Amino acid sequence: MVKLKYPVCCGVDVHKKSFVATIALTDRYENSQYLVRTFSTMNPDLLKFHDWLIQHQCRDVCMESTGKYWIPIFNYLEDDIRVCLTHPKYVRAIKGKKTDKKDSKWIVDLFKLDLVRSSFIPPKDFRQLRELTRFRYKLVGERSAEKNRIQNCMTISNIGLGSILSDPLGRSSMEVLSYLIAQKDSTLNEEEIKKRLYRTAKNKSIEIIEAVQGYNIQPDTSMKLVLGKDHIDQLNEMIQKIDVELLVRIEPYYDYVELLTTIPGISKQSAIMVLSEIGVNMDVFDSDKQLTSWCGLTPANNESAGKKKSVRISKAGTYLKPMMVQCALAAVKSKKEPYFAQKYFAIKKRRGHKKAIIAIARMMMTSIYHMVKNHQAFQPS
Repeated sequence: MVKLKYPVCCGVDVHKKSFVATIALTDRYENSQYLVRTFSTMNPDLLKFHDWLIQHQCRDVCMESTGKYWIPIFNYLEDDIRVCLTHPKYVRAIKGKKTDKKDSKWIVDLFKLDLVRSSFIPPKDFRQLRELTRFRYKLVGERSAEKNRIQNCMTISNIGLGSILSDPLGRSSMEVLSYLIAQKDSTLNEEEIKKRLYRTAKNKSIEIIEAVQGYNIQPDTSMKLVLGKDHIDQLNEMIQKIDVELLVRIEPYYDYVELLTTIPGISKQSAIMVLSEIGVNMDVFDSDKQLTSWCGLTPANNESAGKKKSVRISKAGTYLKPMMVQCALAAVKSKKEPYFAQKYFAIKKRRGHKKAIIAIARMMMTSIYHMVKNHQAFQPS
């Protein structure tokens, strides 16, 4: 028999412009009285909602994590009311009997019996840190897209620097490209090109001159190249400012950053991103298995009638999972600490490259869980 856990609680069905809240008042005989009100998402109404909860001595609220619409409500309730944020799939109402009021009542009925799985909400300082790291992730993606666009422009303009230089968008390549864009005709001054080469690129001056001979930059392509270069410079400046701000904000937890960097394949930037996503309090996760599942690195369970069906990893960990995969790729190449490399090759023989890399990423996240929880450095043994 399911026991009542929250005699007075509230369920909230959140939307963009309004939300419906239902307070359940349950007596000792488990008879419930429901109070239903609809509020707008404007700040004055959010304050009224907070006061309405306090008036009825309701200190426990459950609501769906609908997009970003739950955040303004959470901001008003965070200080003095316990909020249980849950994924919509755990409180989905019965099809055909679905209205906003019935949804909020269904949420509070499940919540008062403790049948709702709560989502992980980091403390405020880590939420702010996470917003910055995710913004940086997006900016890096935009920079990569812009670089690909410039390489495409170079290809269609008969500029073959990408076949000669290891970094087709490095300093030497960009200097040569700027020179070519500034030229009004297709004539080349070989000495000018040689002056714009740096370090090892100077040893390839003859090949570079041959790669740009006969180039053909059209006016539309020239404009795309100029704007693309300016955009990359702007993105680099934004990313640099975010990196500085991240170092300032992570300073109280910098000892954890140093712990995580003892794992092969994890840099300081990667460590900061991991901590911004999971925090430093591992008590919010029941075990390391729950953490790896939350990161989307654990195969799902899909068994019926004794038959196991497809067990792909979930779509969770939109930001953390790709970064952990990149760290795993770096870890298996580490010659200083071959622990993960040995594990990787053993799994790769049986399951292939992709599954082996996911397995290594899961091992690394398991290590991170115990290292942060016990405040210990990485020990392969």
